[in-house]
Amino acid sequence: MLKIIRKSSLKSLLDINGPKVGHKSVINHAVNGMRAASVGAIRSMWSESAGRPRVQTPVTTGATDGRTAPPGAPGGDQFEERPQFPGSRSEWTQELRFVDPNSYDGIPVYRVIDKSGETSVHDLQLLDTRLDRDLLIRLYRGMVRLNQMDTILYNAQRQGRISFYITSHGEEATHFGPAAALDFQDLVYGQYREPGVLIWRGFKPDDFVDQCFGNRNDLGKGRQMPIHYGSRALNYMTIKSTLTSQMVHSVGSAYAYKRQQNGRCVLCYFGDGAASEGDAHAALNFAATLDAPVIFYCRNNGFAISTPTHEQYRGDGIAARGPALGIPTVRIDGNDVLANFMATAEARRICLEESRPVLIEAMTYRVSHHSTSDDSTAYRSVDEVRNWTQNDHPIVRLKKLLLKRNWFSEDEEQRYKEEARKEIMAAVVRAEKVMKPSVESMFTDVYEELPDHLRDQYRELCEHVEAYREHYPMGLFDSADSREK
Repeated sequence: MLKIIRKSSLKSLLDINGPKVGHKSVINHAVNGMRAASVGAIRSMWSESAGRPRVQTPVTTGATDGRTAPPGAPGGDQFEERPQFPGSRSEWTQELRFVDPNSYDGIPVYRVIDKSGETSVHDLQLLDTRLDRDLLIRLYRGMVRLNQMDTILYNAQRQGRISFYITSHGEEATHFGPAAALDFQDLVYGQYREPGVLIWRGFKPDDFVDQCFGNRNDLGKGRQMPIHYGSRALNYMTIKSTLTSQMVHSVGSAYAYKRQQNGRCVLCYFGDGAASEGDAHAALNFAATLDAPVIFYCRNNGFAISTPTHEQYRGDGIAARGPALGIPTVRIDGNDVLANFMATAEARRICLEESRPVLIEAMTYRVSHHSTSDDSTAYRSVDEVRNWTQNDHPIVRLKKLLLKRNWFSEDEEQRYKEEARKEIMAAVVRAEKVMKPSVESMFTDVYEELPDHLRDQYRELCEHVEAYREHYPMGLFDSADSREK
């Protein structure tokens, strides 16, 4: 069963039902100052070193013969009232003990499909009525299409046909599971490795390829790096190169939706590396205090480019930060597309019905290099990558489930792979023949009327290009700010 960890109930972290003293609840460890608050007025704590319950006794301030001070006397009511300090939920204690982050188990990982393709529930529609054969087939085909597109465009960059590319190999489930669980009107902020959400919403192969080639059919008019997709029609905010800035922006959008009461929420992707930026903490804290309906989705794929997680942070991953900031939190198997679907569906419900943010940490593994500018063999072994590819790839896992239920065949898979490959290759051929945007488009779309300083810059650029025309392939550029489609 999917459990969201809330600030008022951390039972998913540890068992709070320890030994009893009389009728008083006892907790297993002093680390549970936070968990103790969810139990209520806890008057005793478990002394692990003594191996038995140690009952705390009130101090005897105000009495000289060892007797307990009467109510109202100085120190006499220390265990009769909870601390009244603003900003905490605590109990009094006389035992000095620091919270040790290694003294309790980590947040559990929720999953539905195991590595062999077996599911925790045979009838998946008991989990969600939308989980039928047609949806699972569509999820599988979407992941296969993304995989084929990544392979082709990665090779195109290696051939010098485009300047840059980022693949999503091994992380496909983190795109399609959440995308299927959202409403089409929900706004999505990607980081840069989430094109599957756009595939799910209807972005065409030509739309992807035109953007990567930066031709005049590109929605962004060639002004962005490749893979910086965006679509107003599909409610997908344009990708930004500035790491983590999307997290802060997503809170603003979610807060606006809350004020409008329009029944929409926001999904914001970020990575484990982005979580180290100051904007991540600011965004999480603002969302919590504003009760903004935003789903923060962390793709923890093990690496921030070349920096492994054990060098990037201490503690129990990114999910542990959620309860500390008052955000309902869950950790899931990011390679399980159905776990992604279920967690996002429940997170969306919380956002809209309770008007509050949610944090999802999806544990996955980046099979590919970080980008075409990276060589991951410099910081990890080829055998490690091969092991993840063969034993825990999200596409392979869903394929096993479909084959076990006779919902799919090997022949169908090969046929669909070939169809997807041909469709994307055809888009590449078309994109290469389309002219680049006009030079003038570099200066437009910021001001309604072009100011004088930009007019001067445009004139100077034209004069420079005219003087050194032999160095500029102007025949590749459109002469007017127009589009083919």
